[in-house]
Amino acid sequence: MTTDPMPDVSADILATALGWKLSGKGVALATVVTTWGSAPRPVGSQLAVDDEGKFIGSVSGGCIEGAVVTEALDAIADGKPRMLDFGVSDAQAWEVGLACGGKIQVYVERLDS
Repeated sequence: MTTDPMPDVSADILATALGWKLSGKGVALATVVTTWGSAPRPVGSQLAVDDEGKFIGSVSGGCIEGAVVTEALDAIADGKPRMLDFGVSDAQAWEVGLACGGKIQVYVERLDS
């Protein structure tokens, strides 16, 4: 018996971003470039956002994802790339009931032709 390999989620994200771009939409791509400690997504995880706020993929989850989408929309509008830093210390993590802290850096850039 053979099984199909897991689908390449990053290829789906990039294909969707390309489709949006080819249809004339503004598009930004966010990529996890650094993680430290507990991080929900590994380095290389991506999120594509179009100029209407639709997105595909994931760089973290929760409020971080919302902040990344907002920054991606700003990057589409002004063309400036951004390096975003998100993190929580171990002490802060314990205060809110999480097992450990973590930090991630996410690079956001507009996709130009």
